[in-house]
Amino acid sequence: LFKKNVLIPSVSAASDFTSNLSGRRKQFNFVADVVETSAPAVVYIEIKDTRRVDFFTGRPTTISNGSGFIIKEDGLILTNAHVVANKPHSKVEVRLHNGVTYSGHVEDVDVQSDLATVRISANKLPTIKLGNSSELKPGEFVVAIGSPLALSNSVTFGVISSTSRGSDELGLRGKDMVYLQTDAAITFGNSGGPLVNLDGEAIGVNSMKVTAGISFAIPSDYVKQFLKSSDSMQKTGKTKLARRYMGITMLTLTPQILHELQQKNQYVPPDIKSGVLVWKVIIGSPAHSGGLQPGDIVTHIDGKQIVGANDVYAVLAESTTRTITMSVNRYGRKMELHVTPENVD
Repeated sequence: LFKKNVLIPSVSAASDFTSNLSGRRKQFNFVADVVETSAPAVVYIEIKDTRRVDFFTGRPTTISNGSGFIIKEDGLILTNAHVVANKPHSKVEVRLHNGVTYSGHVEDVDVQSDLATVRISANKLPTIKLGNSSELKPGEFVVAIGSPLALSNSVTFGVISSTSRGSDELGLRGKDMVYLQTDAAITFGNSGGPLVNLDGEAIGVNSMKVTAGISFAIPSDYVKQFLKSSDSMQKTGKTKLARRYMGITMLTLTPQILHELQQKNQYVPPDIKSGVLVWKVIIGSPAHSGGLQPGDIVTHIDGKQIVGANDVYAVLAESTTRTITMSVNRYGRKMELHVTPENVD
């Protein structure tokens, strides 16, 4: 009545599946291919305080470190302004992918966009091409490369969570940066390094991680504007106005970012509607001496409400050196701190 070959089918899927895996690693390892192409141009940057000597090594103390990447083969390196810090009495050391260390000098700094260029005396160096961030779409794969904690290239992988289109949003809005958002982890060490697309192009400069899954990078289209402006000023012999130095990296708390922080279970008091988040404080800086800490939210300076980073820059642009009073919310606790910014040349 019943046929045996119908009721008891034979199964051979396991052997076929195993044999079909051959070559998958080579075929689909696209992240490794991007890293192999881009990593040689990524550098490790250390800022040394020439006035302070490490007790054990006898060398100047490291006050800041981060990453950068070579954009011209004659030794021009792009990084974050907060990495090189522009602190008085400091020197820059740059270590290449092959382990060779050079002394560098800061060529240009734009603290508002958090971009800087460093020059080393070298030629025929590997470079990374700058891509077009305006062509990015949410969901695109990206790779964040850097040298955290002086380690050789460290890699994190993720997607673009949100991006801005149009010149008004890719540049400055009231001189307040708009960032690319990604879930690729960006740490202190790989800030300043490249955010790379799958074509091996730098479409952003790693800037900061606010919390798990929320990291920011500076769009490459704005980087191009910065480099063009820097090159133009050098050719004409113009110099930028000196600013006062406080020693922090900060992020404007827009309504969207505040909402996302709350969604990520970060404790942000409900009465805070605006301000700036202190992401990093340079050791030995005026901000460090005044008691500012990463994670602090600055809501007022000298009694004036701080809406965004541009308000802080406006205070630092004042010519008179004086101590400023900062109203800070530290994980729900309100306090006032006194900081005296330094004049820098």
